Amino acid sequence: MPKETTKSKRKVAEKSEKGSRKAKKDPKAPKRALSAYMFFSQDWRERIKAENPDAGFGEVGKLLGAKWKELEDEEKKPYVEQAARDKERAEEEKTAYDNKQKNGAASGGSGEDAEEDDE
Repeated sequence: MPKETTKSKRKVAEKSEKGSRKAKKDPKAPKRALSAYMFFSQDWRERIKAENPDAGFGEVGKLLGAKWKELEDEEKKPYVEQAARDKERAEEEKTAYDNKQKNGAASGGSGEDAEEDDE
């Protein structure tokens, strides 16, 4: 019987350690780029909802996915171009963010004073 009690204590200890390991996300970090499908979804969601007022969240997602699969490459082209532009934007913002992080760490300060002066 004593072996079973030590196992349960170990599991509890492991669970509490796992929760504390996750680093907090920086709210100033740049957002990731959206995919072509996400731009399509933003554009078509209201139309799909209007055509199917009874559809719930999951059903609207399924209908959007089906519509995306039906589209020809020419019809997808505007969304693919938007995604490419957004990818460039995200890469530029990430590079700038990384450079700020490096410069802030190298100077020993948090870099917050420099950000306030720019605004």
